[in-house]
Amino acid sequence: MAYIFRLGSRQAKRLAEHANHARFFHSSSALAQKAAMSRFEPDRFVEYETLDKKINIVRKRLDAPMTLAEKIVYGHLDDPVKQDIERGVSYLKLRPDRVAMQDATAQMAMLQFISSGLPKVAVPSTIHCDHLIEAQIGGDEDLSRAKDINKEVYNFLQTAAAKYGVGFWKPGSGIIHQIVLENYAFPGIMLIGTDSHTPNGGGLGGVCVGVGGADAVDVMAGIPWELKCPKVIGVKLTGEISGWTSPKDVILKVADILTVKGGTGAIVEYHGPGVDSISCTGMGTICNMGAEIGATTSIFPYNKRMKDYLVSTGREEISNLADEFSEHLNPDEGCEYDQLIEINLSELKPHINGPFTPDLATPVADVGERAKKSGWPLDIRVGLIGSCTNSSYEDMGRAASIAKQALDHGIKSKSLFTVTPGSEQIRATIERDGIAEVLRDMGGVVLANACGPCIGQWDRQDIKKGEKNTIVTSYNRNFTGRNDANPATHAFVTSPEIVTALSIAGTLDFNPETDELTGANGEKFKLESPFGDELPAKGFDPGQDTYQHPPEDGTGVGVDVDPKSDRLQLLSPFDKWDGKDHEDMAVLIKVRGKCTTDHISAAGPWLKYRGHLDNISNNCFIGAINIVNGEANNVENVLTGSWGAVPDAARHYKAHGLKWVTVGDENYGEGSSREHAALEPRHLGGRAIIVKSFARIHETNLKKQGMLPLTFDNPADYDKVQPTDRISLVGLAGLAPGSQVTCVLKHADGTEDTILLNHTFNEGQIEWFKAGSALNRMKELQA
Repeated sequence: MAYIFRLGSRQAKRLAEHANHARFFHSSSALAQKAAMSRFEPDRFVEYETLDKKINIVRKRLDAPMTLAEKIVYGHLDDPVKQDIERGVSYLKLRPDRVAMQDATAQMAMLQFISSGLPKVAVPSTIHCDHLIEAQIGGDEDLSRAKDINKEVYNFLQTAAAKYGVGFWKPGSGIIHQIVLENYAFPGIMLIGTDSHTPNGGGLGGVCVGVGGADAVDVMAGIPWELKCPKVIGVKLTGEISGWTSPKDVILKVADILTVKGGTGAIVEYHGPGVDSISCTGMGTICNMGAEIGATTSIFPYNKRMKDYLVSTGREEISNLADEFSEHLNPDEGCEYDQLIEINLSELKPHINGPFTPDLATPVADVGERAKKSGWPLDIRVGLIGSCTNSSYEDMGRAASIAKQALDHGIKSKSLFTVTPGSEQIRATIERDGIAEVLRDMGGVVLANACGPCIGQWDRQDIKKGEKNTIVTSYNRNFTGRNDANPATHAFVTSPEIVTALSIAGTLDFNPETDELTGANGEKFKLESPFGDELPAKGFDPGQDTYQHPPEDGTGVGVDVDPKSDRLQLLSPFDKWDGKDHEDMAVLIKVRGKCTTDHISAAGPWLKYRGHLDNISNNCFIGAINIVNGEANNVENVLTGSWGAVPDAARHYKAHGLKWVTVGDENYGEGSSREHAALEPRHLGGRAIIVKSFARIHETNLKKQGMLPLTFDNPADYDKVQPTDRISLVGLAGLAPGSQVTCVLKHADGTEDTILLNHTFNEGQIEWFKAGSALNRMKELQA
């Protein structure tokens, strides 16, 4: 790729010469200078000419106009000459440019990398400490507390990063996706990240894909990354965004159209004249929440808004190169999409999605009436803005413009109100420019530069668990109990400016476009539409230096894991397949309805165990609903007849040599990229997950850990499976690409049903299964 340069290239030398100067970074910032080192590792520099060469090879082969997604994806093929290319069918071997990991998933990724025995990462990689900071009091206090509580984990990540050549962004630096947008993403990059919202980088014209830790390990080990050739869904934007409508409303509407699984196996490519009315960070918002429709990633074409952002964040030289190679950073005229959606931005109204699912869309003008009919609480207990989805300078400015109007009329937020800056750079800049002060004056609490309540890191005290209530956020995900572990919380997602307006009103039954508020003097007034500068007029303030660049030689750095630790645990290899069929397995749980990775491996207080597989396995399936009794974390142990927690039953089966399966519904494993949702079932003795359909990342994660992710050939066969069945998977020795697996259901009454199951394994993935995991297979190939 052009933005990373091969050593010896004239452009590489030119960039290296200026890496610490203002045209690349704020020259006064030590943070930016260190980021420069992480951005331009000389042994990984690749030119735009390489992208150009690969695209031209594939263009000749396809002999057809190409989408932007195809250009960047195929431009990263390991072998563009011989690679089979068929959308939705082929498995591509790709060479991503870099890896980004957040601290909760980095623990397991680095533990796996350590297990690989390799001395150093093969591609530029970074770790970002953003998930382990709990929102409790306020930014400074919460950060200090997190550093103390998580000292062992932070020390492990910091030393492991130094030893293996990985950049380390310390606690307080900000949310991974904002840091990536500010420092690493740019037009044409292919980046993988161990977080489902990695597609945020698509707002800067890159193919940025969320993956599990095992995929990250492959790339860090220098192994080509495997991805099923994505289909491409086109979203043509016309008209212009204005008034109360925001970029967030674009993705809220797309989620309404495609639902939580409509983007599975596809890249969503936005194009059309309406694109130019959206800021670069606004495009990032849209791409970020594309994870909620199951999309592989989302992307926008390179334009002036991206150029302006690159210049503002100290990367003018990259923007100039992007200008030069813009042909490859935009779709070809006449390219074909597998599906095409058209949205007129001039007609798009503000939306609010939820509760309990991010694809239940309602225009803000109608949500009050819908809430009354549906029994949703109208009273808004808390409004929360920020998160990786909506924490840009523009977002904060637009929210503050609404807050300022309320203050001018002598009123504040009726609801509790929190603000999460996306990065230290955003925090420092909104403090300098008075934006944070306005939000505080309205009653807001500015939290740490971290994920916080968005991922359940919230010590919420204003309600009791089980109390029915409503919160409104500018986040991306609103599954049951996700934000505060309270299943009765009705969480809605919308834009920061709508969150702010609704918090001032204190009720869902308020339409800021038409309804009035009452000022302190008793007079009625109507809020004017929000406004915020796209980029700070004075430039960004980088804030405190929170970046650690790895030493040139990390071999002398020690990485210690205490055998007695309850936070960290070195990994032991999973057992290899014994070559026999899996016979007479128990059904651990037959899940009813939605089963996200939050249901399989809850976050919140469990995040502290992400580096200790055995301890975190105590949350395995505790949120999944048992079809037998409609309850969570209560299943029958088929060996003892007693009822109890799901992990307890799984451990008992494993101790007695009984293999087990889980049976699920549609889009199983949607949501977070967390591979713990695959590692835990494997660790506890699970062998197969049988469902109607899978979310992309989770299916891959299961394969990586030696599990069998299988789907019903006839979805109605889900109803044939009884929770008391013994299940056999026969003919596994003949497992091959495109084959089916025969499943025998032995019912408690002595009868049997034989059904067929499908899989998506290719030849290489079947070797993962046989070896016991992808990591085991890597070691076999190294031997």
